[in-house]
Amino acid sequence: MFLDPQILANGLMLGALYACIAVGFSLVWGVLNVINMMHGSLIILSGYLTFFAWLHLKVNPFLMLLVVSPVLFAFGYALQYGLINRVVSRPVLTTLTLTFGLDMILYNLMNVVFEATPRRIILDLGSLSVGDVVLPNDRLFAMFLALGLTLLLFWVMRSSRAGRAIVAVRMDRDAAALMGIPIRQVYAMTFAIGALMAGACGVLLAITFPVTTNISGLLLGKAFVVCVIGGLGSVPGALVGGLALGLIESYTGTWWGPQTAVLLGFVLMIVLLMTRPTGLLGKAGYE
Repeated sequence: MFLDPQILANGLMLGALYACIAVGFSLVWGVLNVINMMHGSLIILSGYLTFFAWLHLKVNPFLMLLVVSPVLFAFGYALQYGLINRVVSRPVLTTLTLTFGLDMILYNLMNVVFEATPRRIILDLGSLSVGDVVLPNDRLFAMFLALGLTLLLFWVMRSSRAGRAIVAVRMDRDAAALMGIPIRQVYAMTFAIGALMAGACGVLLAITFPVTTNISGLLLGKAFVVCVIGGLGSVPGALVGGLALGLIESYTGTWWGPQTAVLLGFVLMIVLLMTRPTGLLGKAGYE
């Protein structure tokens, strides 16, 4: 039962999506020390945009990755540079309150414009059978795209000039400023990347699960759990944490029901906070 390949496959598909959900949230928290309470609502917003583009304009939802992600990137950059940067150096409670207020505005606007009715894009893509394991192609494509986006972000952080600047600011903001790195622009770029990843996740979520504002808080909670498991501000940590949470929920959901799966994830988060606050791949100073 523990090695049931169907449960394992379901957990990996779910975990890849969790990793993609959490990686932008983790990056913003680790670099800016800002807990972006809007993250879940940004995912839902992009999911709604994808759904209505598919419903009314007949746009292939996978192609919406090329539309929604840049839009969320621009929105995140403008929001950070024009508003959050004004209070980013203040205590974390200030930025937490600000992003929470922005989240409430966005959440209620979506309820007014889109309503809270669950919506899902239904694509007849068939399924792939490998022995006794059945893999729906929509979830399979979403898994590979989520993994690809997460690995792409890892490459950007390791290899690009902008990525190295973000890492430098994360490690030592004052030293980075002395080296001529524009801190405000790096902060805005980091927040924009977090919003871009949220946008991409929303597209993939709308293809695989029903989208509704009622789950924005749950998605934010998943991001918290993945960050605690994997380590704050770490792209590999988000990947490991997301896959771990996906497997845990897949097995416990099969054995004891989906409610228990959600509960166990948060229990694990509390245990790790008490015993290993840096997470599995995190570094001291970023817990």
